[in-house]
Formats: sequence, structure tokens, C-alpha cells
Amino acid sequence: SERMQYIDTHTHIDGEEFKEDLDQVISRAKETGAKYLFVPGINWDSIATMREVCGRYPGYIFPMLGLHPEDVKDDYEAVLDRMYTILKESMAQERPEWIAIGEVGLDYYWSREYEKEQLKAFERQVEWSIETRLPLMIHCRKAQNEMVKLLRQYEKELPGGVFHCFTGNTHEAEELMQFPRFVLGIGGVSTFKKSHLAEDLASVVPIERLVVETDSPYMAPAPHRGERNEPSFIPFIIQKLADAYQVTPEYLASVTTSTAEKMFLGCGIK
Repeated sequence: SERMQYIDTHTHIDGEEFKEDLDQVISRAKETGAKYLFVPGINWDSIATMREVCGRYPGYIFPMLGLHPEDVKDDYEAVLDRMYTILKESMAQERPEWIAIGEVGLDYYWSREYEKEQLKAFERQVEWSIETRLPLMIHCRKAQNEMVKLLRQYEKELPGGVFHCFTGNTHEAEELMQFPRFVLGIGGVSTFKKSHLAEDLASVVPIERLVVETDSPYMAPAPHRGERNEPSFIPFIIQKLADAYQVTPEYLASVTTSTAEKMFLGCGIK
């Protein structure tokens, strides 16, 4: 059978956690079949770290631009203004620097202190996605109702995107599947002992509407749970999903890779 190829659609490979051994982490990723790595933006400072790692591995690591909901603070409007300037400059280039708007969304897990600001920041970045036709990488924690309500207002115009780190039930999966052109990003949680996620997905989500991700350094899959996560752990997630969908890991990898390529590299990066 052909060698498995996958795309880690969500890795914070620009983070401090990988400073010491980035080259080794990347070689392990390549050895296990990683074709590309996609890096979500989280705040203003991450622009520099993403540019640095993408510059070190051109054509292999690709960045997204966005303000993470947990980074929405009192100065969020000024930060978004500066990001938008960078986005506009990029869109004027022959090959835009950013492959998506993300990681954006809503996170009411710890507190609702910035609830209104998060909603405004999310909405503004959804508008960037519509304007640029770049897909969205959406982070949503304890806020699915609010997120769905906002996205419904833009449903017809949205180019698509990923509901990253999906860990919900079949009802929540079905609700998100109602957004055409959107897919679910599935990570390490699917491999945890008590998780029914993979089986739930197989019952309601077509295989063409999944992409795989690590969210590294967080959320490592079993058998590495609790360790620093890295892109080379994706095969554990693929194996778990392949079992649930009753297909080979190679097949699941090729379908999710093709879905991710169409959505993020549609501008013809080959």
C-alpha cells in the first residue's frame, strides 16, 4: 500500500515548546507522512513567530492570521486594525501569505468577562473571511449556540472552514454539518479511553467532512496523553478514525488530506 500522507491542519509549531528541537520535530513529522503543517495565528506576537517558522520550512508550513478569542482583551480593536492592514497587503500579492483566517471564535470556558468583545472580534474576522475568500479556522468552547447564531447570519456568503477541536456529541455534529463547505477538525481527544467521539462521528458525519489536527503542543493522543503533542502523532488519530469508519488508515488519510488541500491550498500551492 502507498505510504500514508496527512496534513496536520492545526499545530502551534511556532510555540516556545518547540524552540529547542524544532528540526527533530519536523523530521519526525515528515517520516510519519506529514505532507504539510498549518499554523493558526493567535495574537499579534504570533505573526512574527509564524513568519519565522514558515520561513525556515517554505512550502511546508503555512500560516493563518487571526486573533484567538482568549486573546481578545481591551485593546482588541487596535490589534484587529493592525492585522487587517497586514491581511490587505498579503491579498495584493500574487500568492497570499495567509491560508486562512484563524484561530478565531468564542471561548466562554473560563469566563464571560469579554463576551461582547469576543463576539465583535469574531464577527469582524468572519467578515474578513468573506471578503478575502480565505476559510475560517474556528475555535469554539462552551459557546456553540452563540457561534451558530452568528454564523447563520452569514451562511450564504461564507467560503467555508474548520470547526477546530470538535469534541461534541452527534447532535452538535449534525448542527455544524448544516453549514455547507465546513468540516470538523478532529484531534487527540478522539483517542482517549472514555471517548465515543470517533464512533459518534462515523454515525453522522461523512468522511469527506473531516480533517485531522494535533493542536500541538496540547491535547496529545493516546498513548502519548499528557506529553507534549507534536505533528508526528497524527497517525494515532487517523487509526482511531479509520477503525470507526471501517476504512484503512491510508484511505482515511488520503481523504482528509484532499479535503484540507482543497480548502486551504485552493490557490494552487503545490
